Amino acid sequence: MKRIVILISGRGSNMEAIVEACAAERWPATVAAVVSNRPEARGLQFAASRGIAAEAVDHKQYETREAFDAELARVIDRHAPDVVVLAGFMRILTARFVEHYAGRMINIHPSLLPAFPGLHTHRRAIELGCKLAGATVHYVTAELDHGPIIIQAVEPVHPDDTEDSLSQRILAKEHVIYPRAVRWIVSDELHLRDGVVTHRGSEPQLLV
Repeated sequence: MKRIVILISGRGSNMEAIVEACAAERWPATVAAVVSNRPEARGLQFAASRGIAAEAVDHKQYETREAFDAELARVIDRHAPDVVVLAGFMRILTARFVEHYAGRMINIHPSLLPAFPGLHTHRRAIELGCKLAGATVHYVTAELDHGPIIIQAVEPVHPDDTEDSLSQRILAKEHVIYPRAVRWIVSDELHLRDGVVTHRGSEPQLLV
């Protein structure tokens, strides 16, 4: 039985989608813990209500990023994770932390990487006249919003779209592809070679 630890900073809607899919689809895994850098994060209440260990490591209590990451890793490692899932975790992680979880930490980013790393992805897509936008699940590397791509979802950009309207439609697709990616990992269905991830079976790695 694989063990999943999910990191959040707020509501954690992707975390909720993963927890629910894990139970409904009977993955060979369990969500062992949900950890937040904000003690007031709403997602911690959801996790606790599902009987999942819910912990907070308040980044404001640490003078350096390195000190915070060290304590965060200590808390995560208590739960012996096979996969660490970043689900709206709004902290830039140190290279040492990323290396500690190399090959077993994933993230979702609201753009079709490598396009639009960083913030305000939907606004930038609209401003530049993109006809398609989307989301990407990828393995985490030391370079921000980079790393081998596991699965992507695409969404048309409508002429009357706002940042909010586009964001809402893409978030709905995030709730589909992120649980799928985690299921693939805990079921050993992915192959990574030369920076390219392929699915061992026939499931598509693109949601349209």
